[in-house]
Amino acid sequence: MYKKAFIFLGLCAAMVSCTSDEENPFLITPTQVGPLKKEVKINQLDSIFKNDSIVRQTSGPQDFRSTDEIKIFGEDGAALMSLEPLQEFDSTSTIGYIRILDARYETKNGLNVNSTFKDIMENYTISRIENTINSAVVFLDEINAYITIDKAQLPSNLRYDTDSKIMASQIPDDAKIKYFMIYWN
Repeated sequence: MYKKAFIFLGLCAAMVSCTSDEENPFLITPTQVGPLKKEVKINQLDSIFKNDSIVRQTSGPQDFRSTDEIKIFGEDGAALMSLEPLQEFDSTSTIGYIRILDARYETKNGLNVNSTFKDIMENYTISRIENTINSAVVFLDEINAYITIDKAQLPSNLRYDTDSKIMASQIPDDAKIKYFMIYWN
C-alpha cells in the first residue's frame, strides 16, 4: 500500500518538474518572449505564429521616418506584441526590440504591462533611469528590458525638467507602465 502511494507521489513530482519555462507560451526571460527566442530571424515569424496574424508596417523617407515594424495579433484579434528587426528591412535579421502589448506575457516574477513601479522595485534591480521629454525610462538589464513611465505620474517638479536626474524613490509605487520593451541587441 505504502509502496503504491510512494510511486504515485514520485510520478506526480516527475510530471510537475518536467514542465520547463520553454513550455510557457507567454514567459519573458532575457533570451525569450513566449515562442520567440533571441536567435529567431524575422523570416521565421510566419511559421512561429502560423495561427496568428502578422502585420508588417514599413515606412520610408516619404514619412520622414524609416521603420520596419511588425505587429503580431492573436487568433482573437488582440495585439500581442510589436517587433522591430535588429537590421532594418532585412528578413534574415534577428529581432532587436519587442514591445509587449498583451498582459499574458510576463516574467517569472510576474512583471507584465499591467504592473506598477512597486512590482518592479520588489522584483528587480534597476540598472539606471533616464529622463526624457515625456517619460522616465527604467532599465532592467537582468531581463534585457526597459520600462517607460509617463512623466504625468511623477511629481510636478520633474514633469517638465529633462535635466534632473530621476531617482527610483521619486517614482510613485502606483505608477503604471506605459511601454514594456525587450531589447536583444
